[in-house]
Amino acid sequence: MSNILPNSLIKRLGINPFFDEDAFKAAHESGEKLTSIRLNPKKPTELDFELADRIPWCENGYYLDERPKFTLDPLFHAGCYYVQEASSMFVSHILKELKLRERDIKALDLCAAPGGKSTLINDQISPNSLLVANEIIKSRSVILQENLMRWGFPNVVVCNNDPSAFRRLPGFFDLMLVDAPCSGSGMFRKDEDSIDEWSEANVKLCRERQQRILSEIVSCLSSNGYLLYSTCSYSSEENEDILDWLIEEYKLASIEIPVDPSWGIELTKSEKHKATGYRFYPHKTKGEGFFIGILQVKNIQSTFSTKKMKMEKSPVPKDCLVGWIENEKDFSTLMHNENVHIFPKDLEASIKALQQVLYLKNAGTMVGKWIGKELVPSHDLALSVFRDKNLSSLEVSLSDAQDFLRKEQLDIELFNGVKKGWCLINYEGVSLGWVKVLGNRINNYYPREVRIANL
Repeated sequence: MSNILPNSLIKRLGINPFFDEDAFKAAHESGEKLTSIRLNPKKPTELDFELADRIPWCENGYYLDERPKFTLDPLFHAGCYYVQEASSMFVSHILKELKLRERDIKALDLCAAPGGKSTLINDQISPNSLLVANEIIKSRSVILQENLMRWGFPNVVVCNNDPSAFRRLPGFFDLMLVDAPCSGSGMFRKDEDSIDEWSEANVKLCRERQQRILSEIVSCLSSNGYLLYSTCSYSSEENEDILDWLIEEYKLASIEIPVDPSWGIELTKSEKHKATGYRFYPHKTKGEGFFIGILQVKNIQSTFSTKKMKMEKSPVPKDCLVGWIENEKDFSTLMHNENVHIFPKDLEASIKALQQVLYLKNAGTMVGKWIGKELVPSHDLALSVFRDKNLSSLEVSLSDAQDFLRKEQLDIELFNGVKKGWCLINYEGVSLGWVKVLGNRINNYYPREVRIANL
């Protein structure tokens, strides 16, 4: 391992007359480790640790003075907050300035795992908007699905597709975020091992990969749609030069938004088309290295039409959701492998379209398995923000909550006065998952695949 920054990178950054080489190196040599989280606005609760300063470009983002053991915190597993790097939360400010919450849109997070930016996008779009969170790598799509399940929103589709698959959805998305695979120089301070892995050859390889990914998906943007392109690289070849290439190849227009100068974010202009980029340096902002640019489609795009799609009647009984979901009439249902899924009614045609052309890992919220005339509730439902608030529940202590998360047997004495049947385990007023109260025992239904192995 080496903490010596690559000379070729420093030399390239030094082309900028405003680049402060000494301050940049000092920030990396300081050994400072920042921790930041973003609160889930739909799951307000009292946290077991103190928040420090608010992240200025994200209304729900906060720095922490100390890093708690998040694995031990039931509220982390309940989806009350997401541990996310502060610089990347700038996406929140962009979406707010673009005023995308004022209308229902379809959004795609193309390289979405582990899910930080996907959950952030969902906070900033309307409840009846659609978010498609895609991850190219199959193993990483599992954690993406888990994190979006914790966030608890039903307007999300999780999928595992190569970018080329989206060619079959021309003009479908109003917003697209491509947090592209990159050489990772912006993470040098956070991960010193990445310094040894960095090379100019890898920068070139990453640039080519970025162009391939982008060339597959630009046609998916609607007329006047927005493309947010980001990396955690300092290299202009992966940042401003890519913006120039997109403008040149696809006639996109650069969009500039207001940014408070006190935030320390550096506004840059690409060499050829003067496209605006936003750079985060650890010696200027309280965060790691990050770059993002905003582009907009200005020509008329051909559009995938859902008007002629046949809407088949759902086999799910009409009263299946009663007592499980709030305002159940606002949702459509689909059945997949005997599991009942719900999503906002306005998204039915879009979900059907996605089913036809993509491999979907999950759509909406999985409510549970329909067996005979009974619904066996899912863990997804326990974490849903639309779960019926009158469901049976039991508030437990921290130690009992941690036992539950380990999938251990809970003391039956805790359930004195709780009626038989399905019961939610709550901590600080927030649901963690299900148990089933039987006559002589309590069955813990916390999913084995996400249980905490060691505490």
